Amino acid sequence: MRTNEQITAREVRVIDKDGEQIGVVPLEQARALARESRLDLVEVSAAARPPVCRIMDHGKFMFERQKRERDRRKAQTHVKVKEIRMSPRTDDHDVQIALGKIERIISEGGRVKVRIRFRGRERYNQAVGMELMKRVARAVSEYAQIDAAPMSEGNTLVMALSPHTAKSRQQQQARSAQQVRE
Repeated sequence: MRTNEQITAREVRVIDKDGEQIGVVPLEQARALARESRLDLVEVSAAARPPVCRIMDHGKFMFERQKRERDRRKAQTHVKVKEIRMSPRTDDHDVQIALGKIERIISEGGRVKVRIRFRGRERYNQAVGMELMKRVARAVSEYAQIDAAPMSEGNTLVMALSPHTAKSRQQQQARSAQQVRE
């Protein structure tokens, strides 16, 4: 955004500090109008022919713009992703504790990554880990949806969960109703 002496066009369309359109005037006359009001001449639309310039306090304008951007960043929601780690030998009680943690994180609107790590000879029997993942998925199906199905990443098995969306909740209720009928 060019201001005052940085503007190079011969003629500019000028808008005064109250938002009233003055019209197309030579650049020097526009600068003189800005100086009279003790404000800056700011090019707001360089692509227009002739360029559109506004008489305003440039410092105040930039401050307000930065303030709006800060407020917009604050308003953004930051989704946290927590990781729950298990092994194929995780005991039933420990799985129940992990399910409680998953439920708490999901109820707070967060996402969960469930990771089962295989060590040593456990790598050759990944079916046990896959069964544990299916068990977790069934247990959390009421309040969570699977974003990424269980997949193998080297010596680990990973699954991503997130809170139900309205659409997935309706689909889940429809599946439950169909299972009841059968």
